[in-house]
Amino acid sequence: MARAETPLALTLGDPAGVGPDITLFAWLARAHEPIPPFVLLGDTTVLAARAEVLGLKVPIAAIAEAETAEARFAEELPVLPITVAGEVIPGRPNIAAAPAVQQSIERAVRLVQGGEARAIVTNSISKAMLYRGGFAFPGHTEYLAALAAKDGETPHPVMMLAAGSLRVVPVTIHIPLHEVVRALSKDLILTTIEITANDLRRYFGIAQPRLAVSGLNPHAGEEGGLGREEIDIITPAIETARARGFDVTGPHPADTLFHAAARATYDTAICMYHDQALIPFKTLAFDEGVNITLGLPFVRTSPDHGTAFGIAGTGRASPRSLIEALRLADAMSRAAESHT
Repeated sequence: MARAETPLALTLGDPAGVGPDITLFAWLARAHEPIPPFVLLGDTTVLAARAEVLGLKVPIAAIAEAETAEARFAEELPVLPITVAGEVIPGRPNIAAAPAVQQSIERAVRLVQGGEARAIVTNSISKAMLYRGGFAFPGHTEYLAALAAKDGETPHPVMMLAAGSLRVVPVTIHIPLHEVVRALSKDLILTTIEITANDLRRYFGIAQPRLAVSGLNPHAGEEGGLGREEIDIITPAIETARARGFDVTGPHPADTLFHAAARATYDTAICMYHDQALIPFKTLAFDEGVNITLGLPFVRTSPDHGTAFGIAGTGRASPRSLIEALRLADAMSRAAESHT
């Protein structure tokens, strides 16, 4: 169990993207707003070079143990060194960096499993670069679940996007749209409901979470006239969840689930596929959104944006989503410590 004083573990992300930029900006922000101490798992040379490109004066300290990060954080940006191979040019992803990107994620997990870090915050990765380097997982979420496997059991990860009281969860995540119907099942929806509700209690202190479940089809299927998935799959999952004591409503038409009055009636919206959840979320909370992985034995958050290669090294990248991810990881890990 990590102590409250242990730092957050921040991963490298793709070094050619905005990860180094926003990491530097987030550390500098501690001068005028509360930033929980973190240790970056990355390359000090890459970070120093990016600081120079951006014209930033950031003292960078290579450290040997994560436990020293908290004491150094006020004066220096602490880094547990991981060497990035190849040349790093802002905006130009290089496959040579893929091993270091993956190593950074793995090391963060080992730190939190060993009690040396309280939670993981991940900078954005380029899946295309990792795939070319042999990465065998659809994305961060699935890789973290594999790293968290214990005694042959792999946890079921659930992706949540959060910004204040706005929270959304897609049941299916990184799969093509034409595969969504085949992937949906009563058991998958029910598992997603249960993990979401349980982690809302554990990490957000919501005693009886209210969950609103969307339909899959337009108008939630119009009683079967526009598709039977609501009748055959989604409603049975909702009914079983209610029988198990969960506060769940739906299936709701997705196009009326996100206006202000509707959002006031639930704590989290559970949607059937990726864009059904993320399009309204990013429309409402693009800059401050945080990506969370529920269902893991540790806290993981991430900025809700990509690598943004087009603005890497320009100074135009906002650290706001990373700052919110750091703060939320801090709050969630502290809530978990007091949860009974």
